[in-house]
Amino acid sequence: MKRYFIELSYNGKNFFGWQRQPGQISVQEEIETALSKLYSNKEISVVGCGRTDSGVHAKSYFLHVDLPDHDALKDLNQFIFKLNKMLPESIVLHELFETEKHARFDAIKRTYRYFVHFKKDPFISEQSWYFPQQLDVKRMNDAAQWLIGTKDFTSLSKLHTDVKTNICTVSDAEWKQESENEWYFEISADRFLRNMVRATVGTIIDVGLNKIKPTDLTAILDAKNRGAASTSVPAHGLFLWKIEY
Repeated sequence: MKRYFIELSYNGKNFFGWQRQPGQISVQEEIETALSKLYSNKEISVVGCGRTDSGVHAKSYFLHVDLPDHDALKDLNQFIFKLNKMLPESIVLHELFETEKHARFDAIKRTYRYFVHFKKDPFISEQSWYFPQQLDVKRMNDAAQWLIGTKDFTSLSKLHTDVKTNICTVSDAEWKQESENEWYFEISADRFLRNMVRATVGTIIDVGLNKIKPTDLTAILDAKNRGAASTSVPAHGLFLWKIEY
């Protein structure tokens, strides 16, 4: 058996997230099914670098898989080509290479982007959130700086998850301009909690609407209460953008 990394991208619109779940269509299940077909219906399991929620996209995602020797592995490019033919258009595998790393536990940094557009646009509406109100981006970036550091993000996490700790170390958090009417929020951390980015964006947008002050982020985090933060933004504007090992 040899371990391989696969780098891939997917459009999450039609998936109930990355992780396999009974009765739901997931990215993991689609890939495992394709791999099993290449191995004459032998059961193949893959391990992803993390969960993404229903409707969330991934620009760069990594999984690892332990595979027995097979003639198809003699040409890794051809192996990826065959898998891509089996997969739906919403999933694209880019590269397969040998590794000794664990896709989830050996990742040291994850980066997400959340896209927002302020002028109605039918060509980006499925991968960016249309928000027609005016925002004070400077105030939003002032608020984002209060996220940086090692902190307890319970207030920005989905309730009743099975993680052992809600402590995360955020290294970067900033709103950046993509075009005249398009912005995105980029945040990097060692780990993320369920719903953390969407809750964070929703809270910072309330800063941009002058509903709360940038410094209120500290009190929100200190409360360790999801009810202290704002409503989460829709899933379709969120991308897992980059993983670093």
